[in-house]
Amino acid sequence: MENGKWTCDRRRGLALLAGATASLLAPGAAEASGAWPGSAWVSKAPAQVGVGAFRLDQAIAYAKRFGGSGIVVRNGYRIASWGGQATRYDLKSATKSFGSILLGLAVADGRLDLTDRAQPRLHGFGLPPASNAATGWLDDVAVRHLATHTAGFEKTGGFGRLRFKPGAGWSYSDGGANWLADLVTVEYGRDLDAVLRDRVLRPLGIPTSGLTWRTNRYRPKTLSGIARREFGSGIGASVDAMARIGLMMARGGRWGARRILPSSYVRMAGTTPWWLKSVPLRDDPAVYPAAQHRYGLLWWNNAGGAIDGLPRDAFWAWGLGEQLILAVPSRDLVAARAGPAMGTRGGFGDTRALQPFFGPLGQAVVG
Repeated sequence: MENGKWTCDRRRGLALLAGATASLLAPGAAEASGAWPGSAWVSKAPAQVGVGAFRLDQAIAYAKRFGGSGIVVRNGYRIASWGGQATRYDLKSATKSFGSILLGLAVADGRLDLTDRAQPRLHGFGLPPASNAATGWLDDVAVRHLATHTAGFEKTGGFGRLRFKPGAGWSYSDGGANWLADLVTVEYGRDLDAVLRDRVLRPLGIPTSGLTWRTNRYRPKTLSGIARREFGSGIGASVDAMARIGLMMARGGRWGARRILPSSYVRMAGTTPWWLKSVPLRDDPAVYPAAQHRYGLLWWNNAGGAIDGLPRDAFWAWGLGEQLILAVPSRDLVAARAGPAMGTRGGFGDTRALQPFFGPLGQAVVG
């Protein structure tokens, strides 16, 4: 769906992002929002940072039932952890949220706008299959469609068909996310693993051992001679690395005195655009119930209050089997969890598996 007002407002807002990535905060501004980890997290007792032990223990006990690793951070301090903190896990679709971070860099650098059409910027966009060209819809696919599962591509991470007109539905798509990865790759002319490492991972103190990104599993391994990565999946990371990403996002794109992402982009990534709420769901509602109402720019969110007890400004990266990065800006609360699947649910987008973990965490903050 296209809307002139949305385009105008977004362009006006996104113009403010250009060049913001490299800016520094005023002295003392970073400290006002809490601590920042160095090479290791500083631990505090939950009560020292206004967290009640009962609800925190309830959330952790649920997570521990399924194994894996996790960490909970409040005000920049580690208040709980379990499992191997340096163990790398396959993050599956939580990779998409790292793709959103790279998109945010491209927007801030003036390389892309959410309203830009993909086809003029990426030769061969949407092809194969040739049937996609015959639809006449490829010209209409914009960056915002690729970042919100509304472009119309089927789920496959390879070269899938275009199922419906861009903006005419919400359908979870690794293929759309991977076209976005190709577009951002061409805009930077660099391996996105190197861009992520230079612009995000090193400033956050995440070593090479803490996060890896496999070569493309579904498409040719290079694009115009550049290593080709996926946004659909492919990143492996430790919960320590995941929590650092979560803290940066919870604090509006900052890391200490450095701005990694514009705060305005982080807000857009973690909230549902108004236009998306009126887009029909094109997936099985048992698998992705009301997903279009709680999705931003490749991040899930609680804007509709689907998870009881969790503040509505909360947003999270979510990979198959509950590979999770939770950011709650209003509580300065972060959690990361990775490992075997948790709980029972009807499908991937069903939040019932998350409720016993996220709900008590949100309720645990008492001060």
